[in-house]
Amino acid sequence: MTTTTATTPRSFSAGLRAARRRRSLISLTPLIDVVFILLLFFMLASSFLDLHSIVLDAPAEGSGAPAVEGALLVDVRLDGVRFAGQYVGMEELVQRVRIALADTPDRRVLVRPAERVKLQDTVRILDALSAAGVKQLSLMETAPSGGGR
Repeated sequence: MTTTTATTPRSFSAGLRAARRRRSLISLTPLIDVVFILLLFFMLASSFLDLHSIVLDAPAEGSGAPAVEGALLVDVRLDGVRFAGQYVGMEELVQRVRIALADTPDRRVLVRPAERVKLQDTVRILDALSAAGVKQLSLMETAPSGGGR
């Protein structure tokens, strides 16, 4: 006696449908976790400094060099800042420029960096002069020597 158990054969397509149902239940929790981690990273990596700009007008094409007659010259050198032929500190420079501009506020101030002077040093001088109220601020071509005292 042979006994056979009657089982209903499962079709191949029924197995695929069950597999599709299982795969379509993807959890969004890992995706949300990744989004929050990226949000946290960019919030911590960015800076929220109050940045401001210094306005420097480039000369128009065809125009000559700006008039340097009567202008104040600030030399940014490797060993310090020179104003009126003397080495001065930042506070003294701002004070002297304010005094010089008290009579003629539209007087031009020329800033001339020497060779090999860091750009940040020049920008620091430009920023201080701009904050002091200089309206006619110009950046000159680099001086040929860094100079010494």
